[in-house]
Formats: sequence, structure tokens, C-alpha cells
Amino acid sequence: MSEFTAENFRSRVLDRLDGQSYEPAGDHLLNPEIEDYGEDLDKVRDAAVLIGIVDRGADASILLTQRTAHLRSHAGQIAFPGGKIDAEDDGPIGAALREAHEEVGLESDLVEILGDLGHYYTGSGYRVVPVLATVKPPLILSPNPAEVDEVFEVPLSFLMNPENHQKKSGEFRGKTRYYYAMPFEQRYIWGVTAGILRVLYNRVYA
Repeated sequence: MSEFTAENFRSRVLDRLDGQSYEPAGDHLLNPEIEDYGEDLDKVRDAAVLIGIVDRGADASILLTQRTAHLRSHAGQIAFPGGKIDAEDDGPIGAALREAHEEVGLESDLVEILGDLGHYYTGSGYRVVPVLATVKPPLILSPNPAEVDEVFEVPLSFLMNPENHQKKSGEFRGKTRYYYAMPFEQRYIWGVTAGILRVLYNRVYA
């Protein structure tokens, strides 16, 4: 079996993450001297994203979106389908499935939930739960133009190769902060999305 099939991913997740307990991950791991992360924030907003592994045979892919430029949070960036957890949602899984349907038209009956990566804290004040799942094609998606400019896939083999994980720095709120970037063809995957992908690599493929 190829290392990067959807079935191999499923087996790895169920084997490595079942019953495991991890410290919260987040942007702060690259920026330990900066204190505005995590539980000490006055207002932490809970969110969930769907890491959807699309079954593409020998080389599965990860479903990603290009966010529209006018959004208040992470405008114009590449992201997983997802958003804030509403009171009506059935926890992070319910939120991730709802947001994936609202943003890109992904039907929940094509999705097999495998687990999650725990909490990931962002410098913008979110406590994100990345929900892990496999997705069965064929996919007939319809991006919501109010939130998503484009939906696309990137090979799992590329994103889980540490040689493609670049450590970058930039100024944010007057301080130098470090982040991961994973440029792929004309796409620039960076920030929270790349950070979550790095956690996925560390816990499932490293």
C-alpha cells in the first residue's frame, strides 16, 4: 500500500492518535516569547476546520480553499474549510461538517470522520480543532462566493514531506513572528494552515 493513500492515512490516524493526549499546539510553538496565545487570552473564540483527505488512489490529496479578500479574518489566505463553532453545532465535528457544506458544498455523507488533532491556538485569538476525515469522490463542489474564491486540492505526499516545510518570519503587531510556509505551484500555503499541516505531519507521519 502506498504511504499516501487515503486508506493508509486512515490506518495511521486510527493507530497513532487513538487514545493519545497532546499538549495544545499553535502558533506559539514557534514564538515562545510572545504571550498573547492560549488560555490566558481574554477572549478565545472556538473554531473547527475539516482536514479532508480526498481518495485519489496512490496519492491522496487535501481539500483547501482560497478565502475571499473581504473577510474580516485571514482574508485572502489559503485555508481548510471551517469556521466558528456555533451553539447549535454538535461540537467541533458538527461545526467542521456544517462549514464545509456552507463554504464549498461538501456533502457530509461523503465524509468519514477519523478523529481530531486537539486544540491549535492562533495569534488571532482562535482555539481551533482540526477534524480529520477521508472524503470519497467524485466531488461536485460549489464554493460560496461570499467566503471562498476557489476550492482546490494539494497532494498529501507534498504536504507531508518535511523538505517542503519552510520556516519564515515577518512582523505582526510590531514584533517578529515565525511561521511555516509550504508553497505549492502558484499557491502560497502559510500561517495557521501550514502550522496545522505541520502538526499533522508530526503526529501522523513523522
